[in-house]
Amino acid sequence: MCRNAGLFVAISLLSGFGSSAMSLVAGIWILDLTGSTSLAALAGLCVYAPVLAGPWLGGLLDRAPRRPLVIAVSLMLAAALLALLAVRGPGQTWLIFAVSGVYGVSYVLIDAGETALLPSALAPAELGDVNGWRSSAQEGMKLVAPLAGAGLYAWRGGHAVAVLSATMPILVATLYAALRLNRTPSAQSTERGDGPRTGLIILFGHRGTGLPVVLAAVSIAMSGFTTAAIYAVVVTVLRLPTTFLGVLGSAQGAGSILGGLIVGRLIASRGAGTVGVAGTALFAIGCLARCLPWWPATVIGAVIAGVGLPWTLVAAVTAVQTHTPSALLGRVSATANTAMFGPLVVAIPLGSAAVHLGARPPLIAAVVICLTAVVVASSFRPSTLCAARRRARHDPATR
Repeated sequence: MCRNAGLFVAISLLSGFGSSAMSLVAGIWILDLTGSTSLAALAGLCVYAPVLAGPWLGGLLDRAPRRPLVIAVSLMLAAALLALLAVRGPGQTWLIFAVSGVYGVSYVLIDAGETALLPSALAPAELGDVNGWRSSAQEGMKLVAPLAGAGLYAWRGGHAVAVLSATMPILVATLYAALRLNRTPSAQSTERGDGPRTGLIILFGHRGTGLPVVLAAVSIAMSGFTTAAIYAVVVTVLRLPTTFLGVLGSAQGAGSILGGLIVGRLIASRGAGTVGVAGTALFAIGCLARCLPWWPATVIGAVIAGVGLPWTLVAAVTAVQTHTPSALLGRVSATANTAMFGPLVVAIPLGSAAVHLGARPPLIAAVVICLTAVVVASSFRPSTLCAARRRARHDPATR
C-alpha cells in the first residue's frame, strides 16, 4: 500500500469512528435531556438532511483549493463539537441539533472533497482498491464506534464523547495536510458552469457514471425502505428477541467489510458498471433470503446484502472519479452523494408505513425494484447518452 493510500484509509478510520460514535450519542443525549424519542430521532435527520444541498455545496469545492477547504471544514467541525461542552440541561438541547446540522454539512463537503482529491493523489488503477479499503474501514468503525461511544457516554457523559469526537477531525486535518498531491488527472473536457444543473448534466450525461450512480441510489434507498421490515421479520415472523437485530447488524457489517476488500479488483477487471449491477442483484438476493422463515437464512441474507451495498457505492464513486472532468469533480461528487443518499429521506418513512402490510411485502417490493433498476439501467443506449452530452455542451446553464 502506497503512502497516500495508507493516509486515505487512516482518514476513513478516524472520521468513521468520530461520526459513528457521535451520531449515536447525540440521540441518546437528547433522549436523556428531554425524554422525547421523537426529538432524539430528529438528530439523525439533521445529519442526513444537508445531503440534499450537495449540488450547491459541491460548487464550493470547484471554486476554492480543495485540500485547504477540506482541512478548514475539518477544523471548523472540531470547533463545533467542542461547543457541546456548553450543554448543561434541556435548555441547551438546541445546541445538539445545531451541531448535528454542522456535522451534516461538513460530511457533504468533506466526503465530496475527498472524492475529488483521490485522483490527484493516486494512479487511476489504484482508485477502485483504495475506495474499497476506505469502505471497509468505515464499515469496521460502524461495528466498533457506537459501542465505544455509548460506553464512554455511560461512564463520563456526553461532554467526554464530544471531546473525543472533536479530536478525530483535528487528526484528519493533519493527515490531509500530509498528502502528496503530485498527480495530474488525465485531460478531459473542462466545460464549467454554475449551479446544480451542471453537476446533474455531467453526472447523468455519461453512461459510465449515470448507470452506477442510479444503481447505488436504488440499492441504498431500498436498504432504508426495508429497515422496518427487517425489524418486523425478527419480531413477528421469527419470533426472536429484538437483540437479534444486533446479530443481523454485525452480519451485514461483516459482509460490507468483505465486499469492500475485494471490490477494487472486480472494478479493475470487470468495470464499475458491471460491479454496480452485481451489487444491486446481490442486495436483492439478500432481501429475498430474509423473507424465509428460518433465522440462518436471515443471517446469510444480511451478509449477502452487506457485500452488495458497498459494491454499488464503491462502483459509483470510482466511476465518478474516473469519468468526470477534474475542474468539475467537486460539484459532480457532491451531486452524486445527493443522488445516492438523498432518497433515504423519503424511503425510510415509506418503509415504516409499508410494514403495516406485513413484514414480507416491503422486502419483496425491494427485490422487484432493485431487479427492475438493473434491467432498465442496462437498457440505456450510448447514443441516447451521447445526445444528452451534446445538449449539455450547447446548454447556456453549463457555461
